[in-house]
Amino acid sequence: MTRSRLALLLVALPAAAVCAQPAATRFDGARAFEDVRKLVLIGPRPSGSPRIEDARKYIETQLAGAGLEVRRQAFEADTPVGPIQMANLVATLPGERPGRLVIAGHYDTKRFEDFDFVGANDAGSSTAFLIELARALEGRKNPYTIELLFLDGEEAVVDWIGDDHTYGSRHYVEAAEADGSLATLKALVLVDMIADRDLAMHREGNSTRWLTDIVWESARTLGYERHFLPSTTYIEDDHIPFLEAGVPAVDLIDLEYPAWHTRGDTMDKIDAKSLQIVGDVMLDALPKIEARLAGGGQ
Repeated sequence: MTRSRLALLLVALPAAAVCAQPAATRFDGARAFEDVRKLVLIGPRPSGSPRIEDARKYIETQLAGAGLEVRRQAFEADTPVGPIQMANLVATLPGERPGRLVIAGHYDTKRFEDFDFVGANDAGSSTAFLIELARALEGRKNPYTIELLFLDGEEAVVDWIGDDHTYGSRHYVEAAEADGSLATLKALVLVDMIADRDLAMHREGNSTRWLTDIVWESARTLGYERHFLPSTTYIEDDHIPFLEAGVPAVDLIDLEYPAWHTRGDTMDKIDAKSLQIVGDVMLDALPKIEARLAGGGQ
């Protein structure tokens, strides 16, 4: 979901050496796929629309089923078409020590006037991924608090120019800077467009190297090298405001998706297996990320 790409650098980077612990949880890609289907049935879900409110209620209901309460971070965004009411959704899984790890994705869809854009991959996949991750992590003992962050307003209201994009992530970071809570934010993992049937993610060049190394090493360990490629691309996405604020961040995204921002971004273009792959990698990488943070890595 990002608009800017530079040339691929066909260079593999070494993985960070960290102390790993086995994941004791399981991600269900088929169940996440069903969540995408239900979101798509809602229809287009652009920021400020009645249908994005339906999506919020669906997210909140599913997270309640996983024993989580959801906090709405409501705000008014100044956009090229005027003010739009938006809301980030935040679900918190408590940890044993100070500090928090944020796993995020956006849940709004791009607005189009000439056709219905239902956004199965963009942003149904990231929304469903976070919902299923909440289920997978239920009951887990977390070294750090884990915050599942559903971002509104990633999409440009008109065009990805100037500040017409990443409204939710920019507001979240600004609010965290204002109230002092940014100091407790150890790292961000962002997911976006992760359900393409032909899943192929490049290392995102703006992302923090050690975080990227950990994720790609988990993918290699699990045998998913053909989906997590060694080449590098540069993408603007919701991780950029966090990076600019000094927060280590990694963006997991497959922008090589022919149906991106077309009427063809429908259920037949995505696959539960892709969601499963990213879920498996996330759960394998999570304890390694936590171990790195416990060791003071930034």
